[in-house]
Amino acid sequence: MANGPASGGRWIEVGPERLAGWLDSFAQRHGQVVAEAPSGGPGGVVPPRQAPSGGPGEVVPPRTGAAVVTFRAEDGAVAQCHVPFPPFPPLPPAGPDAPAADWAERIRAHANADRTVGVLLVRLGGYATGVFTGPAARLVASKVGSRLVHGRSAAGGQSQQRFARRREKQASEALGAAAATAAAVFGAYEGKLDAVVLGGDRRAIAGLRDDARLRPYFGLAVERFLTVPDPRLAVLRTTPGLFRAVRIWLTEPPGPAR
Repeated sequence: MANGPASGGRWIEVGPERLAGWLDSFAQRHGQVVAEAPSGGPGGVVPPRQAPSGGPGEVVPPRTGAAVVTFRAEDGAVAQCHVPFPPFPPLPPAGPDAPAADWAERIRAHANADRTVGVLLVRLGGYATGVFTGPAARLVASKVGSRLVHGRSAAGGQSQQRFARRREKQASEALGAAAATAAAVFGAYEGKLDAVVLGGDRRAIAGLRDDARLRPYFGLAVERFLTVPDPRLAVLRTTPGLFRAVRIWLTEPPGPAR
């Protein structure tokens, strides 16, 4: 294995079914690959650690409870796979010495496991909420809606103040409608949801965090946030491909010595 830091880094996303093929291609480009099993606690949960100082080739420090499997190639390239829906299942007897293909299969099986997932997408003026179940992530309940929220006014004086108050009232009503809808859809699956995935606009979602009706569901929210366009049923239906994807922090091999 090559020593020294890799150069740069970037995020990519790979569907769980494509991970084995992607790792094969990674090995073809960079040489023999060795897997580093998740460490630090039961179920392969990686503890938080110090953030990178900004130097080249540093891996991304996972947040509390993150599950990460790291693949290091012969030439120094690193693929740090952040597994969806931690914690990762207990390690097999083979441990980190198992072939990369075996790890890819374990990650695929975990990502596609039989679980019930609630999804809440909110942008100011629109929302979509749904529940997906089973290995096929079948949409079994959903509701979408929209509320008028005017854009900002360029006018000044009292007219602008009246417009701002009206817009604030519209925004509050829109978020209230989104919260009521999510509470009704998720409430039908109370005690059955394994996780909740949030998406849309972060500021709009933040406006719902203090709503008592949604507090239990925010407690189930995963770290991954889905930045999606205007919430519609068609967009909601595509979310399993996003929340099941394996996010990979990819760093290239070391550059030539200076």
